[in-house]
Amino acid sequence: MADSAIPVLVTRPAGQARELGERISAEGFRPVYAPLLAIEAFAEPGTEQRQQLLDLCHFEHVIFVSRNAIRHGMAWIEDFWPQLPVGVHWYTVGSSSAAALADYGITALQPETDMTSEGLLALPSLTAVEGQRVLIVKGEGGRRQLYDTLAQRGARVEELAVYRRARPQYAPGELAAQLAAQQVEVVLVSSGEALDNMVSLLDEPGPAGAVPCTLVVPGVRVAAAARAAGFRQVLEAPNATDDAMLAALCEYRDRRRGEQA
Repeated sequence: MADSAIPVLVTRPAGQARELGERISAEGFRPVYAPLLAIEAFAEPGTEQRQQLLDLCHFEHVIFVSRNAIRHGMAWIEDFWPQLPVGVHWYTVGSSSAAALADYGITALQPETDMTSEGLLALPSLTAVEGQRVLIVKGEGGRRQLYDTLAQRGARVEELAVYRRARPQYAPGELAAQLAAQQVEVVLVSSGEALDNMVSLLDEPGPAGAVPCTLVVPGVRVAAAARAAGFRQVLEAPNATDDAMLAALCEYRDRRRGEQA
């Protein structure tokens, strides 16, 4: 198979994969689409969430953990705040999320290079937060690193859940069959939860490790989980941004060419 035709599975949620897919295609790969996460927005805020939204002006810091958090969180915020409160420091993890917030007129603070929760927590404005109120806008459940670390620093931390993540519906064996039919060589997995869903879906017909694909995953933690699940070829991108995942994919292609030379 020619390098220009390497099939790559893009697993971002439905409606959020095309931009990355187009960039992959421009680099000469063949994108294939199969979401490993389904995003289900909450129809309206509950009592506690309404109070958090009403109290938005009393938070010194508001953190959006993802573009999904921005999309669904800002829909609620704009309902309660046609004019955004002043004096709030807004944050997000990655450059694409910062661009999404800019569409709402918000200039967000973000890590310059380490676009992860760890990078966010290293920002000077979040290191001395004792007694300050912090609102984390996120999906239901998920990692608690931001919450726990900021609470340890003395902040008064709350979480505003604006959507839930779910496993997409596939027929038994459907995902494995798609990988085989499309001759997928590389799978881009954007989070630990997406990896868990992939393992569950592939374990329906057989062990995940039996699938002869290279995984590109964000960070050490997800890479370790992928190897523990039995995947033999795992490439670690520094984070889950399109730029980082695409760079890791191109690195794979270049190494492949070198091995075939």
